[in-house]
Amino acid sequence: MKFIEEVVVDAFLPTYRAMLAERLRDRGLTQSAVADLLGISQSAVSKYAHGDVEGHPDVANDERVQALADRVAAGLADGTLSRVGALVEAEVLIRQLEDGDLLARLHEEAVPELADADATFAVHDVDSTLRTGEQVLASVRRGLRVLTNASGFAGSIPNVGTNLVESLPDPTGIEDVAAVPGRIVDVNGVPTVPGDPEFGVSEHVAGVLLSARAAGADASAALNIAYDEAILTALADAGYETVEFDSEIEGDAVEAAVADARLVEGEPFVLYQTGAHGVEAITYVLGPDAPTVARAVVDTLLR
Repeated sequence: MKFIEEVVVDAFLPTYRAMLAERLRDRGLTQSAVADLLGISQSAVSKYAHGDVEGHPDVANDERVQALADRVAAGLADGTLSRVGALVEAEVLIRQLEDGDLLARLHEEAVPELADADATFAVHDVDSTLRTGEQVLASVRRGLRVLTNASGFAGSIPNVGTNLVESLPDPTGIEDVAAVPGRIVDVNGVPTVPGDPEFGVSEHVAGVLLSARAAGADASAALNIAYDEAILTALADAGYETVEFDSEIEGDAVEAAVADARLVEGEPFVLYQTGAHGVEAITYVLGPDAPTVARAVVDTLLR
């Protein structure tokens, strides 16, 4: 009797780890760094990277496994994918390969009686909520990378600071919106991110995004930047719909403004308010995901 989990351990795991170790080393990471990312010893990394661990050719030659190793190695190397996110992505593919696919076939080869059984079974599903959350966090990290790599972006940060947020597909509150804890600030002309994105740490920018969604906008991400007429004109000239709302009654005003706007599905758009007593004028750029919103701002204002 052999369980399919044994096939994963014997065939998939050593092959996949070897592929990851090789790709991470090719990206210039040290053995120590690779060991930390993969949760294994440096000696194990050396064995994987030098082909001293025997893998399974069917796993190594599978295009989906190759694509996953490429994607996960890139995300781990540049910091846009967390170790949890990398684990979840691998788990998703493993479950797919277990369900009547590559790993199921290898399981049948190890247990021939399975091929003759007049039944099919589905292996346990991955926690899709966890995967989706990790994908959103990774998306915010990619958006932050766009902003922090753009020379001159610090000049667009308002006095209250900037935040880049992205929500889960069907958010019900700010706990379903990922953002930077504490906001991005200008430190001597350098946009400084105080911590890794988390869920539930933004009230203001997340609130604007949720209000816009409540009015029917299909946006899942938002970024606040400084307001002035030149910025607004540049965004309008770039083809983005610009919509003003009343800062005195922000939530309801955002919903009313969005409901009356002519928004193009999937396209970024701009909300702005010109300030009030004790309230700084702010511009918000909203769109389908964090990288798209970040690129809209960078490409428009800093080109």
